[in-house]
Amino acid sequence: MQSDSKFVRGLVLDHGTRHPDMPKYLENCFIMTCNVSMEYEKSENASGFLYSNAEERQKMVESERKFTDAKVAAFIDLKRRVCTAGQSFVIINQKGIDPLSLDMLAKEGIFAVRRAKRRNMERLALACGGVSVNSEIDLSPDVLGYAGKVYEETLGDDKFTFVEDCRNAKSCSILIKGPNSHTIEQIKDAVRDGLRAVKNTIDDKGVVAGAGAFETAAYLSLQKFKGTVRGKAKLGVEAFANAMLVIPKVLAENSGFDIQDSIIKMQEDQEKTGQKLGLDVVTGDTMSPEAEGIWDNYRVKRQSIHLSTVLATQLLLVDEIMKAGKKMGKDAMAAAEGDE
Repeated sequence: MQSDSKFVRGLVLDHGTRHPDMPKYLENCFIMTCNVSMEYEKSENASGFLYSNAEERQKMVESERKFTDAKVAAFIDLKRRVCTAGQSFVIINQKGIDPLSLDMLAKEGIFAVRRAKRRNMERLALACGGVSVNSEIDLSPDVLGYAGKVYEETLGDDKFTFVEDCRNAKSCSILIKGPNSHTIEQIKDAVRDGLRAVKNTIDDKGVVAGAGAFETAAYLSLQKFKGTVRGKAKLGVEAFANAMLVIPKVLAENSGFDIQDSIIKMQEDQEKTGQKLGLDVVTGDTMSPEAEGIWDNYRVKRQSIHLSTVLATQLLLVDEIMKAGKKMGKDAMAAAEGDE
């Protein structure tokens, strides 16, 4: 259900282990992020091995296996060096780990995930710390990250690995669950909008009163300002002030209240109290957005006012161009008739 969605202070990997004997839940974990192949790989160039009998073939197979086993043994040796007080060891590898290597790691109680996605590897280093290594040579405890617990969980038909309780995590995850893809998309959009609103607030270092309070206050301020201008400018100020009331009008209409009564009540209460009051969409009365915690982003209001002014100017400019075109057409026709 959507109520099962949660914040994970760490990372959720969309893949799990590939060995049945590996532990499924570990605590106090050292995290090794690496990009080391622990499987037999075919040569990238055209090549072949020639042998005359089965014994020579077996020797070549053993030699290749020995090369791979040495890589795995290097990680096992590091695990034995650092896990001296009951700690656990986790390997997240971007390349492959073959079944024999997985078996060696499972016998040591190591939780190993193979073929992890690159984006997860980058976030894992931010969440857990440590450094991703590309070789098994000169491994040291300095390259390891840390997580409080690592466990595998099956959701639907897929396995997921949870890496949680990271120290000083600079990357985290939000796990969204829902009965169908439509619900998940809706939750995802809501979470994204909320995160962006928080980011905008942090960047702006301020907020604007919501529930139509800002727009009503702007309308009243513009009405006072109208008395200081002369001529046609008054009409422009009046039109701009009326445009500011669009949002409170829409709020009242969508809530099922009389638009004029709601707008007049908000204006009267703001003038009487001197406070920025908005519309309560439940009762239809005025209320304090500050008390109710209803805020709008400053940059959103600034951008809407800026864009509305630019769009209105462009529309008026189109009208002027059309008028000029018609006038030029008439002048051209008059000149043609004069020539005749």
